[in-house]
Amino acid sequence: MTKGSGLFDLTGRRALITGSSQGIGFALARGLAEAGAEIVLNGRDQAKLSAAAEDLRGAGATVYELAFDATDHAAVRAAIDGFEAETGALDILVNNAGMQHRTPLEDFPPDRFEALLQTNIATVFNAAQAAARHMIARGAGKIINIASVQTALARPGIAPYTATKGAVGNLTKGMATDWAKHGLQCNAIAPGYFDTPLNAALVADPKFSAWLETRTPAGRWGKVEELVGACVFLSGPASSFVNGHILFVDGGITASL
Repeated sequence: MTKGSGLFDLTGRRALITGSSQGIGFALARGLAEAGAEIVLNGRDQAKLSAAAEDLRGAGATVYELAFDATDHAAVRAAIDGFEAETGALDILVNNAGMQHRTPLEDFPPDRFEALLQTNIATVFNAAQAAARHMIARGAGKIINIASVQTALARPGIAPYTATKGAVGNLTKGMATDWAKHGLQCNAIAPGYFDTPLNAALVADPKFSAWLETRTPAGRWGKVEELVGACVFLSGPASSFVNGHILFVDGGITASL
């Protein structure tokens, strides 16, 4: 009889996490490593990437470094194809690379809008397409896209970000629709408000934090470690028939008015 814990065991699996030298990406990398996976860290800053890798290695993880700009389709394809050929299969892909820019919509700079499209949407397409071609050939694979509470909701000053995260949610559904028949499970995690470098200005704003604590049923900011369980679930055997799902990890904010 298979033990229940085997449903969440990632031993023998290898996971690539984009944008994983800090914040949510690094927390997910650490969590997947603790579940048994080998980790492939990604980022554009080699120094930050190497420091993150050494941190995980110090905890006993098997870690590879794969530096590439996830907005560059050709570079992503070359990096993933090269890794698959030289090192081995990527069983899990976590599309975490992302950015934020806050400006009232009527004043939003067009170049920042374009940067959001490239960083928050194109990176998901680029890495997923490159990885899926190998996963399809093997008949198995897990793709997890990092969406947001803004996949379902909006706030003033971040309309373009909201648009990109809505697109990530629908792109996830499209991936599942196209690739489930090939044995892939494609899902998304939608974090609520978490204490991360991306949200540093909001965390430091007493007025915003007070609003958030009142607005969120859990009454607090999320901790990045609280996203790990969802990622392990969607990365392992336990989610073998879960496809096209957006899993909100938000302290209840999308469930309440």
